[in-house]
Amino acid sequence: MTCWETINAYAFRAIGFGERQLPSTDFTLCQQFTLIGSGMIWNIYFGLISLLTGFFLATLLALGKGSENPVIRKPSEWFIFVFRGSPLFIQFFFGYFLFLSLKSQYSFFDPFTSAWLGAAVVLFLNTSAYSAEIFYGALQAIPRGDVDAADAYGLAGWKRFRRIIWPTSLRLAWPAYTNEAIFLFHSTTLVFFSGFPASQQMGDALYYASYFADKTFNPFIPYPILAMYFILMTLTIIGIFGIVNLRLNRHLPNDRRGRMKFRMQVIR
Repeated sequence: MTCWETINAYAFRAIGFGERQLPSTDFTLCQQFTLIGSGMIWNIYFGLISLLTGFFLATLLALGKGSENPVIRKPSEWFIFVFRGSPLFIQFFFGYFLFLSLKSQYSFFDPFTSAWLGAAVVLFLNTSAYSAEIFYGALQAIPRGDVDAADAYGLAGWKRFRRIIWPTSLRLAWPAYTNEAIFLFHSTTLVFFSGFPASQQMGDALYYASYFADKTFNPFIPYPILAMYFILMTLTIIGIFGIVNLRLNRHLPNDRRGRMKFRMQVIR
């Protein structure tokens, strides 16, 4: 089988299209690049879904944590504390068994026991908590002069929030939020180890990398390929978020614009 035939056969195997039988002998670099790249479709899916939906919940949680009303503030604080204070892998574990218990009573929760939805929900809740803490910190860091200027212009309530408070806090939070997006995509590899079974998911990137490492007894080819794909994805995220960062800071002088900095995160 030529490399082009391998790509045609396995490029979309991860989502149920193409050749179902995995290679069993004479493994080639083309097969490993193609199948691990095919599995990246699911890592990108989990990352995008949880990031896009988590942004909105994180905004509400940040505002809730900053609220003076304890009925709103306390649930927001505890949500953030629980999901930031417990490991993501444990959240996958409890999430799966919670959905499994609910499924036995309500058929509505049947799709939630599959990886494509259940794991995405857990990632969505997890990144919402981390992002909410970032947004909350940015809200607290808004210069007092900006708020006073808004008051001087007669801006109040929703108009002040929409035109002054939220744009400024988003500008301040964006570099840290970029790091959260990067680590969220890295965290999607944990879905492979979670209890969620696959439904039309024929393996993510780590699944295929582990398959080739087990079959060839040589982890020094598939795992560096997996790392390369994630590095490319990280560079893509930095590029896209960098463009947004320039947009958010377009009104500032060059020496005052926030710079994108990648900071290592020891544990998720």
